[in-house]
Amino acid sequence: MALSTMIRGTLLLTAATFLSKLLGIIYVIPFNALVGSSGGALFNFAYTPYNILISISTIGIPLGVSKFVSKYNGLGDYRTSQRVFKTGFTIMGVTGATAFLIMYFGADWIAQWSVGEGKSGFTTDTVAYVIKLVSFANLIIPAMSIVRGFFQGNQSMGPSAISTVVEQIARIVFLLLSVYLALHVFNENIAVAVGYATFAAFVGALASCAVLYVYWRARKPHLELNMRQQKVRPAAMSDKTIIKELLSYAGPFVVTGIATSIYQFIDQFTMPRALDAIGLDDVAVDILGVINFYGQKIITIPMTLSIGLSLAAVPAITRAFFADDRKLYLQQINQSLQIVLFLILPASIGIALLGSEAYTAFYGTEAVLNPDIRAGNLMVWYAPVALLFALFTTTSSILQGINEQRFSVISLTAGLLVKIFFNIPLIHAFGAKGAIFGTALAVGIATVLNFLKMKHVLNFPVRQLAKRTILILIFTAIMSAVVLLSKFLLGFAITFEDGQIASAVIIFVCAFVGGGVYMILSYKSTLLERVLGNRIGFLDRLLKRRKG
Repeated sequence: MALSTMIRGTLLLTAATFLSKLLGIIYVIPFNALVGSSGGALFNFAYTPYNILISISTIGIPLGVSKFVSKYNGLGDYRTSQRVFKTGFTIMGVTGATAFLIMYFGADWIAQWSVGEGKSGFTTDTVAYVIKLVSFANLIIPAMSIVRGFFQGNQSMGPSAISTVVEQIARIVFLLLSVYLALHVFNENIAVAVGYATFAAFVGALASCAVLYVYWRARKPHLELNMRQQKVRPAAMSDKTIIKELLSYAGPFVVTGIATSIYQFIDQFTMPRALDAIGLDDVAVDILGVINFYGQKIITIPMTLSIGLSLAAVPAITRAFFADDRKLYLQQINQSLQIVLFLILPASIGIALLGSEAYTAFYGTEAVLNPDIRAGNLMVWYAPVALLFALFTTTSSILQGINEQRFSVISLTAGLLVKIFFNIPLIHAFGAKGAIFGTALAVGIATVLNFLKMKHVLNFPVRQLAKRTILILIFTAIMSAVVLLSKFLLGFAITFEDGQIASAVIIFVCAFVGGGVYMILSYKSTLLERVLGNRIGFLDRLLKRRKG
């Protein structure tokens, strides 16, 4: 039996997004070797406000268009879908230009707000310079994202998947090449090199536009044929009404795109002061970097799996919801949550168990901030937060799919208030780990609120989800024991302290053995096929399990 449309789209977008994010993690290794920790910090000072503003500039309209198009395509009204796309594209052109102007001409103010009294070691002019260069990407990315949203609304995930990967490859190639040339050929300083690195976002966006244009030319005849053969009367909607409905869909979509950056922004302004108050001022900036830049890159690996799922789930759930097919949309929602738990729970726990090894494998050596604070120890606490982020992203997407998108704003606001009020007290109580606990508490509360709202609106049955979650927890516990045993036995020959290659070997062996045990248990118990909704043919042949 073939995989369902939603699962195929999920797997395609997940694979593309995962590859894109993986490339975004791997490039940090040569980038760090070229510019050092100070260059990485400067890069992050520019990218944090950029990520926030690029999310605000799109105001979620690309995913809003995806939902809108899916809704009207399901009704057979392809002409209205096209009108929505054109309207959204115009809006994105305006908001993108506005975001560019804000970032470019407000760069000095943003820099001053970010570096404050200069304790970071950077001048406001230096930070403003890299912010100005990254701002150019705002001119392209919003409009480009609309095209991706339109394809996704038409249940076509290929263009988004391919363009995402091409964008990342082009960005990284330009980034590394320009930084190398700036430093080692033209003998420029770190600030100039990092400026080129941030400008790479604009170059990557251009490459993505080229891919999307090719797909658009190929799909245009089919889209025009649908409109010519349309049998239903187009919705009697003015442009004003379309914009109003589109914004009502789109606004809350910004929640999932901006949440992580806002939590990091809160840390950026509270952690140094709180750590200073408990006598850790000498390592405050390093701790912030380990958690919010280097550590974040690592936990992004399992988090990425939920992003592809969310992008694919919204149009599919929306179509079923507006068609009033309760059985189908409940099945899709259940399946979405189960896939997140099935994949991300063991992945995040695995990273936690191999925190020192993971950090060393990526960055060459584990950061020892002081005798009591090591990067690996922080990863043990931070890695499981990836599951909470993934569940928040997925539940927010589900709410958007069932037309309850406004509530995701309420849940995010609740989470942010928790983070703001409890971050400093938790840091005072638990030290560096307190910032992680603050994020976990905030995201966890937001996720619970989303789930309770979803259960209330849909009268969502939780029995099946609960039973399979218990089974996933049992298998994850067994996997964890196997990973710890493998790590212990390998410890007689190599440890993470032996360096980057040794750490990579430990991770590979533990992941292969632990992951293999987890997948075999899942397969033999039929959990794997029940979560995916299909038999896995090649595993049937490999493990010689009979169909029955």
